[in-house]
Amino acid sequence: MSVPLSGLPVYARRRLPVLALLLAALLVLPGAAAARTIRIVALGDSLSAGYQLPAQDAFPAVLEAMLKARGLDVAVENAGVSGDTASAGADRLDWSVPDGTDLVIVELGANDALRGIDPRITEAALDSILARLRARGIAVLLAGMHAPRNNGDAYVAAFDSLYPRLAAKHGVALYPFFLAGVAGDPALNLADRIHPNPKGVRIIAEGILPQVETLVRAARGH
Repeated sequence: MSVPLSGLPVYARRRLPVLALLLAALLVLPGAAAARTIRIVALGDSLSAGYQLPAQDAFPAVLEAMLKARGLDVAVENAGVSGDTASAGADRLDWSVPDGTDLVIVELGANDALRGIDPRITEAALDSILARLRARGIAVLLAGMHAPRNNGDAYVAAFDSLYPRLAAKHGVALYPFFLAGVAGDPALNLADRIHPNPKGVRIIAEGILPQVETLVRAARGH
């Protein structure tokens, strides 16, 4: 049975606004924090951009769907540019990664290796990207790349090793090879045998998903 406000003592009526504010703090604030969307940027080249694929089949969209299927409130922005080298990615970093970004997946270097760019140049560019993101307080997952084996043993060794070295230097997570399980398989790539088809993209996203999920949950404070 409800009691009309006019029937309450004056002191009780005066406390009602305060009680209402306390109730709002208890009920609204935790929910608002839990509902915050974690913003992810996939900073990369054509491999993550979704070369010749519909937008919904590109890596960022597929990864976002997988994370949401696990109950995570995320938005994954596609900041992949076909043809970009690591240096080009560094040049556009500031406008490609807006304020409010929680996590960046750095997928760059494949074009460097295809063009035979000196690994020291690639490493310097990625080093700059990681340092600038960490200075902004943004979590990073560095996606490694392997050089084509016909580049020669010395080049392959120098190129492949730069990713784990940079991840250790900056204390960021490393996914050793972005194309793991997909590279070289005609059934998982387009006719050029370089860019993943929709099946290949799903395998890439499934492979990297556990590490991304861990970083998202850390960003949410879980």
